[in-house]
Amino acid sequence: MEKFIYAEKFFLEERAAGPGFLEIKEGKFGAFFEELPNESAEVIDYGGLWIAPGLVDTHIHGFKNHDVMDNDFDGLNEISKGLLSCGVTSFLPTTLTSSIDSLNDVVEMIGVNYSKVEGAKIRGIFLEGPFFTEKHKGAQNKNYFRDPSIDALKTWQKRSNQMIKKIALAPERTGAAEFIEFAVKEKIAVALAHSNATYQEAKQAVEKGASIFVHTYNGMSPLHHREPGMAGAAMNLKDVFAELICDGHHVHPAAANILMNVRGRNNTVLVTDCMMAGGMPEGTYQLGEFTAEVKNGAAHLESGSLAGSVLQLNAAVKNVVEWGISTPEEAIYMASMAPAKSIQLDGLCGKIKAGYEADFIVLTPALELTATYLDGVCRYQSLNNLFC
Repeated sequence: MEKFIYAEKFFLEERAAGPGFLEIKEGKFGAFFEELPNESAEVIDYGGLWIAPGLVDTHIHGFKNHDVMDNDFDGLNEISKGLLSCGVTSFLPTTLTSSIDSLNDVVEMIGVNYSKVEGAKIRGIFLEGPFFTEKHKGAQNKNYFRDPSIDALKTWQKRSNQMIKKIALAPERTGAAEFIEFAVKEKIAVALAHSNATYQEAKQAVEKGASIFVHTYNGMSPLHHREPGMAGAAMNLKDVFAELICDGHHVHPAAANILMNVRGRNNTVLVTDCMMAGGMPEGTYQLGEFTAEVKNGAAHLESGSLAGSVLQLNAAVKNVVEWGISTPEEAIYMASMAPAKSIQLDGLCGKIKAGYEADFIVLTPALELTATYLDGVCRYQSLNNLFC
């Protein structure tokens, strides 16, 4: 039997439309109609509400008291299920700087089990480190920092079943240029992060194929009028994506707006950088080998440095709209299509288009999450916080 979703507004691939009816056929999106094409079809009525593509979080370390670095499938599965309550339907489990052996084990665990998770779909792995430098280390463990190694990346790809989709490094490290060229040939998106690079060093890395700036402004050399640094490169270089953590702690709304204006909202990626305390009460938690205190919506190390975030991606969407720096359509794009494009997976997820897996969310006009669907099936509804 044919099934249609009725709603006031739909955020389709290239436009907002509605009211109307979106066809769901064998777990995939069909066509959009302004009038119901078959009066006998099943209709799920979301009158007055909005339908958007499922959100894509390409930078997330943990959720619901579990961390990717725990190297535990049950915990990874709980992260996956919990993300449905954030409107996230696709994500990249994100590692931290650690020993080579530890990273070997974690990526292997994910590579063996990625298709078994019961919630948001694992689309690959983001290796955040260990190829960083100390000055802007943030919550990364400097004891494991090292120069980029092509052999290490080959091992991670083999052990993860080719699941590495994104890797971050500091472009000033020895061997960065050769490493970037190799990774890009392997269809791995190279991101720049935790670096004191000059503008010229960042520019050279982009010329070699690097294409993402990780949590822009944070963990990088700042913009200065005589040395634009990494932040200036994130703003000025062509054909790159810039991540933003829009929780109100990592970046001032005005700074976020400046980046969006110069970078373009189509090339700005909303991420969470969420750690295990996401979705949990305030208190003390672990981020890798570090202890972090979560209070007033932010996580800090004993040194005072921010330690990831407790941000949920649907909240980031709402924040940038409430801050007056984005329209709802732009905000949803920055949390779905832009992240998918940044890791070259926009042919698989991040948009409502005929033939794509019917992963979508239901929002109120105030951008409150009502429901999350995977493959055309309701898997989470906010009423009483129920998983369908």
